[in-house]
Amino acid sequence: MVTISHDVANLELARLGRDRIAWAERDMPVLRAIRERFAKEKPLQGQRITACLHVTTETANLMHTLVVGGAEVAICASNPLSTQDDVAASLVADFGVHTFCIKGENNETYYRHIHQALDIKPTITMDDGADTVGVIHNDRRDLIEGIIGGTEETTTGVIRLRAMAADGVLEYPVIAINDADTKHLFDNRYGTGQSTLDGILRATNMLLAGRVVVVCGYGWCGRGVASRAKGMGSHVIVTEIDPTSALEAVMDGFTVMPIAEAAKVGDLFITTTGNKNVVAASAFANMKDGAIICNSGHFNAEIDIPTLEKLSVSKTVARPFVDEYKLADGRRIYLLGEGRLINLAAAEGHPASVMDMSFANQALCVELLVNEAKGFTKSVYSVPKDIDKEVARLKLASMGIQIDTLTNEQTAYLNSWQEGT
Repeated sequence: MVTISHDVANLELARLGRDRIAWAERDMPVLRAIRERFAKEKPLQGQRITACLHVTTETANLMHTLVVGGAEVAICASNPLSTQDDVAASLVADFGVHTFCIKGENNETYYRHIHQALDIKPTITMDDGADTVGVIHNDRRDLIEGIIGGTEETTTGVIRLRAMAADGVLEYPVIAINDADTKHLFDNRYGTGQSTLDGILRATNMLLAGRVVVVCGYGWCGRGVASRAKGMGSHVIVTEIDPTSALEAVMDGFTVMPIAEAAKVGDLFITTTGNKNVVAASAFANMKDGAIICNSGHFNAEIDIPTLEKLSVSKTVARPFVDEYKLADGRRIYLLGEGRLINLAAAEGHPASVMDMSFANQALCVELLVNEAKGFTKSVYSVPKDIDKEVARLKLASMGIQIDTLTNEQTAYLNSWQEGT
């Protein structure tokens, strides 16, 4: 019998967490179908999985699937403000998951929790931002020999991992879940688009209609945020460094300009780039009184918070998740959620329906690593197309939607060159 170790805020919250996990499960039919198969086949028997993910109701359903599949699982948070404490309690009490996370934990506790989650000596890692991979490669290299592979959930982590692979320092294969079409086309666009505005509205109760919203970055997350803000009646400005993405934003009907110019007119600034200091000193200098800044990329480094603090003469809490910085000239700038992911800091993250596909990819790619570990080298891999398409097929089936299939004649036509105009 495995003793379930943990460091959570309050185990008495488990009942509430269990009820909310069950509510999310209603909208996760693809993951549920995979769980039912895993329960019969036990494809993860004998595996130990350390997951560094946002500890939400949707993530709990993924952890349940891994446990049902036969794995021993430990989880820690991938962001100090993204933990739902009731969910963390339920993972310990109801699902047998080693759980180390507390909403609002400081930096020291955050990394201690990662180390505690690694103490099960994982054979597989799951990341959202590559922090676990970083800790393993820097501080826990003794674990590398026992790890067959890992998965990475988000754009920022994939960028970090590809940099490691390019430098020849990545010590085990990682599958980039974010590369799957059924992840970034839906999770990043529809999930981030809706949940970002949800977090902003919960934190501020502001009216978006008529406001000037500046979206920094026009990747899939930026596309989602911009389209949802436009749908709420906002005037949307996009800032970009990539000419193709900027051109696409223009043709999608948005105004495009440099951040220094956008800073002069923006009411609300949302970063979605995965880079650092996207909103920095030059932007702060031009912002009007009452400007609001938040982040929907992965790390709070997107906003140059140290510079904002240096420019400020005072900092006060205006309301939960809203810090007011007063500058020497009297202007006030408001930072939401300490610059961390606003959709998880002030709200509940992505809706379960969209996370269903992301976490279905996670579960199936973990199974793939177990079955075909010897076929992978120390590199970053995209999700195989057959898994990606299977997730889409299962999602459509759960929605009661049927699509056409190619006839033999059509297949032959697409695979030939003899027949032309």
